[in-house]
Amino acid sequence: MPEFSDEYWMRHALELAQQADQTNEVPVGAIVVKGNAVIAEGFNQPISSADPTAHAEIVALRGAAQTLNNYRLPDTTLYVTVEPCAMCAGAIIHSRIKRVVYGAAEPKAGAVCSHLQLFDQAQMNHRVEWQGGVLADEATAVLQAFFARRRNEKRALKKG
Repeated sequence: MPEFSDEYWMRHALELAQQADQTNEVPVGAIVVKGNAVIAEGFNQPISSADPTAHAEIVALRGAAQTLNNYRLPDTTLYVTVEPCAMCAGAIIHSRIKRVVYGAAEPKAGAVCSHLQLFDQAQMNHRVEWQGGVLADEATAVLQAFFARRRNEKRALKKG
């Protein structure tokens, strides 16, 4: 079986981000990969599910835990289109994900390297390998288009 690249898996996560966008959620997608297979996937759903924890990463982590019947997910990689926030980074650490690969940086709330560096804290009981910037331009463009559309919708409502 061929080994798939980080870009290959990130493209799958970007497709999931489009699903979030279609439901008017912030377009973020995530997948959990073990070996050469997707074991779970998710996209942002906090609005539609009335659940503030339903970020793409959390949805994917929950699915992976169910698939493996274990809350610990060793030897897995999480691909997510945007840098995880503090809540998601904490869940990633507790789930023992081996590696995180993300697309766009999140300067306001990113908890991997942009704002906080939770994966690099010495007191954490698990070390998560990480890489940012995979298909960053594509991931950033999806987010920028979403927020531009939202701003235009708000302006149109004010005018109407």
